[in-house]
Amino acid sequence: MVFFQLTIDCHDPALLAKFWAQALGYLPVPPAEPETTWWAHYRRRLGDDAEFDDRLFDPEGVRPPLWFQEVPEEKAGKNRLHLDLYASGRDDTLPFVRRLELVDAKVDELVALGAGVQERFRGDDPGDEYYFVVMQDPEGNEFCVA
Repeated sequence: MVFFQLTIDCHDPALLAKFWAQALGYLPVPPAEPETTWWAHYRRRLGDDAEFDDRLFDPEGVRPPLWFQEVPEEKAGKNRLHLDLYASGRDDTLPFVRRLELVDAKVDELVALGAGVQERFRGDDPGDEYYFVVMQDPEGNEFCVA
């Protein structure tokens, strides 16, 4: 099995860690249970009392950790990799109107945290209804909310 983390280059790791912790429901400490590979790894390397100012972890130990790595250069161009946040939990059984409400509520929450809306996309054809919003985090990294 391959374990991985997502590394995000940035100027202000603390700012982005705070934003993404709220956006994803992540925490700055690896979960103690279940005994995840990440928790075991950091406990061996740094001890039980280690602090992770620039890393975020899924509290359930299921999704990949995020590391915010400070770099000197500015962001240049469009991201080649981005996160898609599914406000509806990818529940296609929800009525389209409800999915719209959930996406818009998440977008409003993220804007209040410092994100920006870049563009909205919507298709209303029966059987092919979709809605997603392209956003930027506080340092301009693109991501989508659907």
